Amino acid sequence: MGDTPGTSGRLLRLLSLLQARRDWPGGVLAERLEVSARTVRRDVDRLRELGYPVRAIKGPDGGYRLDAGTELPPLLFDDEQAVAVAVALQTASANVSGIEEGALRALATVRQVMPARLRGRIDALQVTTVPTDREPPKVDSSMLIAVGGAVRAHEVLRFDYERPHRTGEDRPWEPPRRVEPHHLATWSGRWYLVAWDLDRKDWRTFRVDRMTPKIPTGPRFSPRELPGGDVATHLQNAFRGRDWPCRGEFVILAPATEVQPWAGRQSVVEALGPDRTRVITGSWSWERLAAWVSWWEVPVQIVGPDELRDAATRLGERFLAAARAHPPA
Repeated sequence: MGDTPGTSGRLLRLLSLLQARRDWPGGVLAERLEVSARTVRRDVDRLRELGYPVRAIKGPDGGYRLDAGTELPPLLFDDEQAVAVAVALQTASANVSGIEEGALRALATVRQVMPARLRGRIDALQVTTVPTDREPPKVDSSMLIAVGGAVRAHEVLRFDYERPHRTGEDRPWEPPRRVEPHHLATWSGRWYLVAWDLDRKDWRTFRVDRMTPKIPTGPRFSPRELPGGDVATHLQNAFRGRDWPCRGEFVILAPATEVQPWAGRQSVVEALGPDRTRVITGSWSWERLAAWVSWWEVPVQIVGPDELRDAATRLGERFLAAARAHPPA
């Protein structure tokens, strides 16, 4: 016997519920669909015949779970999900390389099966990603898969790490790292790995575009508790400067209200008077931190430390040499 229109609609609702969360008690599904538990069982059997891997869960109440299958059955999106998928596919290649063609083909596939009302909304929402001079470097999709796989499997990750450019250094690579990878995250368009560094016995944050993973991965580990409670809080604390290797203090002869917008949220800004502002900030090298002084068009005093003063001296000498140099005829 074929499905009635009411049965077909109920199957779509059932599939939408199963996709919304991992486990569903059978009684709750029956209540949501306003049918009996027996009807839910029959509908689950129909979904299985259509290729959806719905598994029964044992327990006091019983239940169902939609597992991943060997083949991709038809997907069900509501209106908001369909629009979100289309927008995400249009912007997917903004900071990840190697997925451009796949994203375009997936967008064409999603658009083709959309109802006319949604297709018009998507066609009207054409997103163009325009590169800028300071565009974050793209990360290869295979790199994200490799790092993400180690995070998911809780396996020690070994990799070479390219350090930021520092004047006077010939070797661009740091010693190989061994870490317990915990989270992949994005911040201001860049991909980061949050991990416990086994050699330094501390938490570290690594830019994925500077990593070159080694194969195979190491042994499995039990995840540690992340400081801050969650990855968002941890990264916010880290990028406010608490994890910078180079931190310095300045006094800028300008009102704090004028300094704050340019100092950035990673810096500590304190008014010392109507025209004096104390700033504590950091960077990945002393030279870069010293260069920060040259941005200001007002007098700036370096409070410390000595490494920052030395870097500022070297930078000033290079500026003087560049200003006195004569270009070749």
